[in-house]
Amino acid sequence: MEATELPAGEITGTVLLYSRPEPLNPEQHGKLGLKRLDKPFAFAAKTHLLPLTVTEFGPASLSYPVIFVGDEYTPVAVMGLRNDENLFLSEDGSADPETYIPAYVRRYPFVFANDSSAGRMILCIDRSSELFDEDGGEVALFDGAEPSDFTKNAMDFCREFEAERQRTEEFVKLLRGLDLFEVKQAVFTPRNPDGSTGEQQLLAEYFAVSEEKLGKLAKDKAYEMFQNGALQQIYAHITSLVGWERLIARAMARQAAPAND
Repeated sequence: MEATELPAGEITGTVLLYSRPEPLNPEQHGKLGLKRLDKPFAFAAKTHLLPLTVTEFGPASLSYPVIFVGDEYTPVAVMGLRNDENLFLSEDGSADPETYIPAYVRRYPFVFANDSSAGRMILCIDRSSELFDEDGGEVALFDGAEPSDFTKNAMDFCREFEAERQRTEEFVKLLRGLDLFEVKQAVFTPRNPDGSTGEQQLLAEYFAVSEEKLGKLAKDKAYEMFQNGALQQIYAHITSLVGWERLIARAMARQAAPAND
């Protein structure tokens, strides 16, 4: 598909964070524009698990745990301990300045969706997004009947994201084929004011790469994974798991904040 093509089509399925996806086209969205917001992330402030692509493991590991979840072993960033809370993105749309923001979030409100009738991907927008301005906003989506430079760049970003998503699926398929995953738990043991410990609490159960299984890989397979970059991504994931302690500390600090005001 050329960068300027915006084919119409019928989309199917659901996408996390996108409540009203529509195929982008000049007839329907020719006068629509985007607002320039200094704090644009409010739409993700109540989502504690956000998808990651494999090339994001390194930078993401510096901010939060990177784990695998669900039947498809989807890699996600753990950005909160509760379903309705993100400890790095706030309801006012701001983000912790030292936090890596997943590409899944940065591409919003654009997304490629599947056109089931034509068997292709088409560029869509989340029409319900508060980032849009009916009167054209500060950033136009179209220049006449043609996509604006901003929209072309968004298409390129979504196209790159889709390529990385497919690469991530192959990465997960490789790890599953080598039986490298194990079930792990994140737990928290509270400490009482008198210094004693309370009852241990289960925070999450997830899939992670087993260091024991990794250490038993055949040398030729381990070298192959080093050569193709998979081993580096695995170790970024493993290293990220120390982030559970930082995540707990952040959650406790936020909980205590109102009492200190």
